[in-house]
Amino acid sequence: MSGSATLHGPKNVLVVNAGSSSLKFTMFAMANEKVLARGIVERIGLSEPFLKYERHDGKTFKEQALVSTHEEALKLVCAKLVDHDAGVLNSLMEVEAIGHRVVHGGENFYDSVIVTNEVKNNIRECFGLAPLHNPPNLGGIEACQIVFKGIPNVAVFDTAFHHSMPASSYLYAIPYEYYEKYGIRKYGFHGTSHKFVSYATASLLGAPLGELKLITAHLGNGASITAVERGNVLDTSMGMTPLNGLVMGTRCGDIDPAVVLYLARRGMSADAIDKLLNQCSGLLGVSGIGSGDMRDNLAAAEAGNLQARRAIRMFVQRLVSYIGSYYTLLNGADAVVFTGGIGENSATIREQVILKLECLGCYLDPVKNRQTFAAPAIISTPESTLKAIVMPTNEELMIARETVRLLIIPSKAISPTHCGSPSCDPT
Repeated sequence: MSGSATLHGPKNVLVVNAGSSSLKFTMFAMANEKVLARGIVERIGLSEPFLKYERHDGKTFKEQALVSTHEEALKLVCAKLVDHDAGVLNSLMEVEAIGHRVVHGGENFYDSVIVTNEVKNNIRECFGLAPLHNPPNLGGIEACQIVFKGIPNVAVFDTAFHHSMPASSYLYAIPYEYYEKYGIRKYGFHGTSHKFVSYATASLLGAPLGELKLITAHLGNGASITAVERGNVLDTSMGMTPLNGLVMGTRCGDIDPAVVLYLARRGMSADAIDKLLNQCSGLLGVSGIGSGDMRDNLAAAEAGNLQARRAIRMFVQRLVSYIGSYYTLLNGADAVVFTGGIGENSATIREQVILKLECLGCYLDPVKNRQTFAAPAIISTPESTLKAIVMPTNEELMIARETVRLLIIPSKAISPTHCGSPSCDPT
């Protein structure tokens, strides 16, 4: 995976992540992958919207933003990028390409793509799979097409990396016709992060990704774990939606489907059950402390809160179970990789997990584990056959790299219906 642009690729790439009421942005100089500026416009269309903006030299700005649409928010960002005092560009003409995070590509997108009208229509077709994310993601693309006329846009999908999964992993054991009619299957999420840390881990270990077997754990308020076999996804924990898998901040993760039926028969509506499982469960629901943030749960557990301790034990046990499962599925692994807010910053959680992996040949170095990580680090002992690695993720940089890749070699831009994985097969 190329880490930087060549002379023939776009030199300055703007990365955009549009949410329902927010617009995050990062401006990259791709010659050295330097962040020139980053920030977010929040509360778009709501009361008291504001802009937070940070320049590469550490100078920060926070100001009221009189915006009601994503297009207006983008114009405000553009003005700041070329501002006399805060700007990092002489002209908006220096922006040569724009990369966008899009959450769900369904079965249409097996790779990042240059945005066309056909691509936009296919993103619309996925609205039902990600109703909270795909509409604003597309809105961000269309805002950029208005503000940056003629500048290429690239869509990078959270689900794309997982499309190399075999059918034995992505299908559910229900009648096949429901997959054919409705696309009911596992898609997986956090793919941009899992892809970034997979390549970064290969670089750290000095080995081609095509020779490695990795277990990558993206642990944050949302959490997922992926088995990566020689650059392809063998399995991942999130499913058709991000609800499945690990215990998360407010999501329950794996649960007996009959629980949903039981609650429905007790009179709960579909919307109420959806809210219960996605917004009121996980660490928040089990601990009862009013927070799904792992830091708050660790503090409560340290103070003697038994429910917070139970919530943390459940989080760790579920994670360890998946690691063991994926280690077996991979027939052994070279490394387990911790990333995301919890994975990168919680030495306590990493310790509790790794101490349970000694049977797999992974032994914690407690001194290394307690360091503050600004860069990748191996935190297992030298004799460990399964390495434990802390790898800071950078989804924005991955999106910028994908944007450069497609625009350097346009012929490699894969069409929405073509599988780009060399290992994609029907078995």
